[in-house]
Amino acid sequence: MSSWSPTKYQTKNWPSYNTALKQRGSLSIWFDPEMTWEPPPSGKRGVQQDYSDAAIQACLTLKVLFGMPLRQTTGFVESLLRLAGLDWAVPDYSTLSRRQKTLHVSLSYRGGTGPLNLLIDSTGIKSKGEGEWNARKHGGSKSNQAIGTAVYAA
Repeated sequence: MSSWSPTKYQTKNWPSYNTALKQRGSLSIWFDPEMTWEPPPSGKRGVQQDYSDAAIQACLTLKVLFGMPLRQTTGFVESLLRLAGLDWAVPDYSTLSRRQKTLHVSLSYRGGTGPLNLLIDSTGIKSKGEGEWNARKHGGSKSNQAIGTAVYAA
C-alpha cells in the first residue's frame, strides 16, 4: 500500500491566473446621484437633521465593512464622494456617533464566498449576492427584507 501524498497542481495559464489574483483586490463603489442625502423637512419644530438615515447608514456600513474608526470613515466617504464627482457634505464623526445609537438597522447573515455587491441608490443601500440570485433561480422567497430606507438581500 502506497503512502498518501498531497495533490500537486501546476498553473498552465499564467495570464488568467494573474488576472484572477488582481481581481481579488478590485473595489467598486457606486453612489446614485439621485440618492436622498439630505432629508426633506420633517415639519416638526426645532433643528432639522442635516443628513438622511440613508446617508448615515451608508457611512456606517462603510465603517463596519472596512473596520475604520468614525473619523477615518468621514475622510474615506469624503474622498469617495469627491472621486464620484458629488459635492455632498459628509457627516462629521460626532453626528455619525450620535445617529448610530438611534438608527435601526437589521442585517441578515450572508453566506457564500462570492463577491458582495453594495449598491447605494435613491432608495438607500442594497446588498446583492448569491442569496438573491438563488431565490430567483430556484423559486425561493423573492421578497427582500425592507428596513427603513435600506433593502438587504440574504
